Amino acid sequence: MYFNDLTRNSFESDSILVLYRSYPGDPSLQDYLKTAIQDGLLPLSTFVSTLLQAARSSDLHIPVTLDTLCQIALDIYYSSGKLPIGSIVPLDNSLSDTVNTLVDAIALLRTAHSLPISHFHRVTTSVNNLVGLLMMCIPDFSAIPPDQAMHLLRESSFVSSTSQLIPEARETLDTIVVRLSYLIDSDKVSRDAQLMHTAQHSMAKGDVLGPNSESDMISLGLLLNYMVTNRAYPFGAADGQNAAALLLSNFRWSSWTPTVFYTQLLISAFTCLSQAGSNTGVWKAFLVGRLPELLGIFSPEIVKTESIANVNQDAPLLAGLKALFQRYDILVPGNNLAKDITSEAPEDNSTRSLSREFLQQLIKYNLLSPSEAAQLDPMVSNEQLPKWHIEAHDMGLDVAAYLELKLLQDSGADNDSQTWVDKFVKDAAIHSAFSKHIFMRFETSGKSLDVDTLGPLCKLLHTHESILDIVALHQPISDLIFHSAVLVEDYDCETVGDPQTAFDAKDMSKNNRTITLGYLLHDWAIRLIDRPQEMLRAISNWYGNLFNKDSEGIEDSMLRTTKPKTLLQITPGLFTFVTTKKVEKDAVMNGISYFNGPLLNWTLVGAIKALVKEIPMKGTGATLHYEIIQALLLSPACPKCVLAICSPQINTILQDKRRPIQVPKSFDISAVRVTLANAIGSAVEDFAIPPSGSFWYPHVQQSLQKTFFMARTNKAPYLDIRRCLNIAPPIKFLQLFWTELRTAANQRELEACRRVATFVLATPQGRSIPPLLPIFLHVVLPTLIASADMQPSEQDMTVDLMIAVVSSALNATLQLELSQIAMKADDDEPLLGESSTAMARRLAFDLRASRRSHVSNTILHRLSSSPAFVGSFSMFKIDGA
Repeated sequence: MYFNDLTRNSFESDSILVLYRSYPGDPSLQDYLKTAIQDGLLPLSTFVSTLLQAARSSDLHIPVTLDTLCQIALDIYYSSGKLPIGSIVPLDNSLSDTVNTLVDAIALLRTAHSLPISHFHRVTTSVNNLVGLLMMCIPDFSAIPPDQAMHLLRESSFVSSTSQLIPEARETLDTIVVRLSYLIDSDKVSRDAQLMHTAQHSMAKGDVLGPNSESDMISLGLLLNYMVTNRAYPFGAADGQNAAALLLSNFRWSSWTPTVFYTQLLISAFTCLSQAGSNTGVWKAFLVGRLPELLGIFSPEIVKTESIANVNQDAPLLAGLKALFQRYDILVPGNNLAKDITSEAPEDNSTRSLSREFLQQLIKYNLLSPSEAAQLDPMVSNEQLPKWHIEAHDMGLDVAAYLELKLLQDSGADNDSQTWVDKFVKDAAIHSAFSKHIFMRFETSGKSLDVDTLGPLCKLLHTHESILDIVALHQPISDLIFHSAVLVEDYDCETVGDPQTAFDAKDMSKNNRTITLGYLLHDWAIRLIDRPQEMLRAISNWYGNLFNKDSEGIEDSMLRTTKPKTLLQITPGLFTFVTTKKVEKDAVMNGISYFNGPLLNWTLVGAIKALVKEIPMKGTGATLHYEIIQALLLSPACPKCVLAICSPQINTILQDKRRPIQVPKSFDISAVRVTLANAIGSAVEDFAIPPSGSFWYPHVQQSLQKTFFMARTNKAPYLDIRRCLNIAPPIKFLQLFWTELRTAANQRELEACRRVATFVLATPQGRSIPPLLPIFLHVVLPTLIASADMQPSEQDMTVDLMIAVVSSALNATLQLELSQIAMKADDDEPLLGESSTAMARRLAFDLRASRRSHVSNTILHRLSSSPAFVGSFSMFKIDGA
């Protein structure tokens, strides 16, 4: 009665099913069905769809029967070598019919888990495999009609939440749930309306932590962009334990299941790659070379979470990967972008795929087994190593040492050098090992004062920015600076065979040693008062040899008796000193010509900054300052790093129209702008934008509006808070940020507001950047509350936004503090200036003290009524409760 539409032939399928009830698993019946399908009398697709419909009847709910029937379909499919489409379902099958078949399979999956366990038949595994094949027959879930999508989502969620599923089946259903939730939530108007309603309803019940969409890349998009953009800073990609702590805290803050978190993390990461533009190379290096390593640090902490203590830690990541590998809309563009980022020889570039390399790195860090990776990409084990890996092995060198040798070899051919740079950039699997190798070189050279080794490495890093970018993803640049500073601090030119080849604002501490770097960071000329006699003698000697027209130049003996640190200390003073003396211009230009070569050009940063700083004070008497600056900047020998470091200071004298300074006609402003723009990789028009003063407002506002636009259009948002705070005072920035938050909230984007605000307020920016959360809570929020009290008509939205932002940011800070402890990261000082507990205690006191403020009382009541919030911050507990 079930198979009466299977075929027009005389095949009596009804009788077969009836017999199956009486003779479960009978070999004759099994052979009969196999023969009918293999001979073409019964199409496999028809057998599968009709079987799944028939299995809804309790007459077939016998483990051996269901397992046998499913295995018939699976065995014939696997032996055919065909794709699921055209085999499991017909090629001309409508999407609606395929979805209905998948719903029937999910119903059977639930039935299979409710049947008695059989030691001889794993019906749950067979049905799950069938569900997975049917999923592959729906390549574009976004094309599913909304009503069917909702029905499929409800069925999958219901089975996943009510059945004791095997891990593989739960992964399969979680993948369906994540993909459908993501697509359904992409209807922004519907999603925001639902979230707003849910937020108001949950807040009325006391849950102030807000709703939590399971398909939102806002938080993780901002986080990943932060880690890559700030890779050289604390909590950037290179700061392993702290970066892993950020991932862990975001996971805990989100309250997502591990499967949802991994899915959103991977989708967000590959979305960032597709949006990377000119930074594609850096993002590939992060995705393939660094992210798997961070996951290896972070992932073990997931299993320690109480709610998932019994979950296999590998299963959620695999489920996330399955969801990612079905997102062709971001996976394919990412692979295509990554293929075009280098000029490597085609023979080394033939079959390499970014997604495949990513899987190989996950295997390398024991996050994925080879068999699991093969499920996602059968070709993953066929990837060939580049030929130079074999060459390194034949020479008895590890690949990192071999690569260093090739990069540093002086062949006299720039093309050869660039070829090896391209090889390194392309081979993300070697990035971590090479970066560790570079770090060890810096460490040992700093200790042994080996300038012959460290010098070429420094030149390599500043000549090839792509290499420096990649090293910065893996090793803290501050450590490389520290070891370099140790060498400069201790180096004595007396030990150099040929000195012509040598080369209190902040302290750096490491390995029980502190280095003072004020002489590197000061941008003003040294004063002669209170200077050691050694330095005074050095100034006198160098000034006489550089700017005396009768001088024969720099002698070796003078170089031998002057330490590199001393040269860095006295050079700014030499340049500003010569501008005050009546020295012939030819003598001045002859003296500074020594700084246009490798002998002294490494000392130029302090000199240029000192000259720039004096220009406003000199006014119309700064003509010589301009001429010296131009001669240094436009010299072909001026290091690119010097141009990049000094570009902000130079830009101020080119842009400031308020100062009545007569720029010499000989000063070529256009040429200087072009030179500096090329050095920093910027367009001349962008370089001409004023970096400070009253012009900060539109630039910060534009950055904030772009962030909300990206969040609104389902892209991975980007916001460089560090850059914003470099051009805007913290309070002004927060006031403008709140204005943009209000604008977005009025457009029914409360969830996006909560996520963006949490990132802005609760993400550590390093010790040199003012922490924003305490400033917001203790300085900005009171003024916002006072303003809201005077505008009763707009209070509801304002109060909801304040509660969502405050509760979410405090919770995120608490989770970061706990995650740092779990990751054994540096937690000696509060990351945001104050601990989350201290900030919450002061906020509770301030709200209680504002008894006449309706808004303060409402916020206090809402926060105090939330069991989840009070459980974390007991100071909000109502007395007697």
